[in-house]
Amino acid sequence: MVLIMKDVVKEIKTIAKDVNDSIMNKKSPQLDMPIRSLQNVVYDPKKGYFEMQDKTKIRTLTASTVKTFAQTLLMMNESKKLVETDDIATKREVYYISKNWGEAMFHEQPESDTVMDDFEALMRVNREQIGFIPEEKGGDVAGELIVIDKDDTGKELKIDCTKFGSGAYSVPTSVEHLKFQTKAKFILAIETAGMFQRLVKHNYWKTANCILISMGGVPTRACRRFIRRLADEMKIPVYVFCDGDVYAYTNIYRTLKVGSGNAAHINEFFCVPQARFLGVTPQDIIDYNLPTHPLKEVDVKRIKDALKNDPFVHHFKEWAKALEQQMKMGRRAEQQSLAKWGLNYVITKYLPDKIKDQKTFLP
Repeated sequence: MVLIMKDVVKEIKTIAKDVNDSIMNKKSPQLDMPIRSLQNVVYDPKKGYFEMQDKTKIRTLTASTVKTFAQTLLMMNESKKLVETDDIATKREVYYISKNWGEAMFHEQPESDTVMDDFEALMRVNREQIGFIPEEKGGDVAGELIVIDKDDTGKELKIDCTKFGSGAYSVPTSVEHLKFQTKAKFILAIETAGMFQRLVKHNYWKTANCILISMGGVPTRACRRFIRRLADEMKIPVYVFCDGDVYAYTNIYRTLKVGSGNAAHINEFFCVPQARFLGVTPQDIIDYNLPTHPLKEVDVKRIKDALKNDPFVHHFKEWAKALEQQMKMGRRAEQQSLAKWGLNYVITKYLPDKIKDQKTFLP
């Protein structure tokens, strides 16, 4: 669901009017909030992402909920002002704006973030459409790609991602206006900044004719949207290179590919269904005889939770098998463990082998 500015304002006014009408009719006003969790999503392989179902939580104005209810309405009002004036506010700025809300102010950032996420889900849009942007940047890009942006006069700017030397192009917080030119064969999305820097340092993008994108852990929305638009419009595959642990599998990779339960109302736009997991897989740990660390208690819990509750793991039996394999091994490995065989082994051997034999990829 993509709303233009006037639609966002109209929807906010409609919600506010419903609240006002309830109060004038001496009824308790309420807001119907979608439940943001894995228990309220389904994985549809035809669509390729987690889709929100119909479970909701009703936020009714009562003595115990009056503060949260007021905070939601006040945040809606801030959003309306931002959209009407074509302005933006970071999540942190919204937290500080609330200091003018008297008893309804937020005392901690997580309070503000939760109300913002609920409001976003209520509107069924992404937060950028309602004027709120994240603090973090979108990700770093290097390689065979020209990004076409605009300056403040509307003039096109062509940004060549091969011309940053040892640096990289930074994905902006909003990417909808960007255009692309590339002859690259694939996109390689990389979990860690360190591995990204190694590949940039040795011009792996030139050797492999690819585009390198650093996700920096769980990829931001801007990073995910950038990869999705680039892959769709340039019609090139996306390979994902992460650590060999359950967090990389079920948080970083799965969020990129199919989205999350928490943000199911926008997964359609912020996931990359065509992504495939290059490595490090549990089988890679064996095949490449990698140094490992023992699974932590939290790793074991995450594996058990994924096997039991994650619709993505339930659908892709290869992932269930990989997680069971890692549980049995009781070990995990980092991307950097490939350095056991030499600092550039990842460039000369591991990546070429994996890309040549894609049967080793996970879906």
